[in-house]
Amino acid sequence: MILNIAIIVFILLELSNVVIMYVKPDFTYGNSMASFEGWERAKQDEKNYLYSKYLVNWVANCKLIFIVLLLNIVIFGNEASKIVGVVVTIVSIGIYYITLHPIITKLDEMGEIRPKGYSKTLGLMIAGFMIMFSVALIFYFIFK
Repeated sequence: MILNIAIIVFILLELSNVVIMYVKPDFTYGNSMASFEGWERAKQDEKNYLYSKYLVNWVANCKLIFIVLLLNIVIFGNEASKIVGVVVTIVSIGIYYITLHPIITKLDEMGEIRPKGYSKTLGLMIAGFMIMFSVALIFYFIFK
């Protein structure tokens, strides 16, 4: 049950991010495109805007695939698939620190992220997800 709860919390948070990316990318809260100064600049040039919009929708599509797979695990998965799903989620979320965190940190230092210091907030939020899943996994094995 604890693994299901952790997965569902993650699904709901990520689903809200996907909806924002599809419907309201100019939203100023959460991990929205309006956090990036370059988003406004891209909107000034149709080619850059279309390219940026394409990438935003591509990310949203990838997130949606991940969400649906996790939902499938919650609904139809056995205990082993839930454990593996949680471990894989921890690893895939952790890849953020190798691939994306250095970029957003540099953009933040360059004044390209709003609000300033958001890269630290995002890094803590990602760590929070990893901690939530790790604690759920630990509790699962302790109280099994």
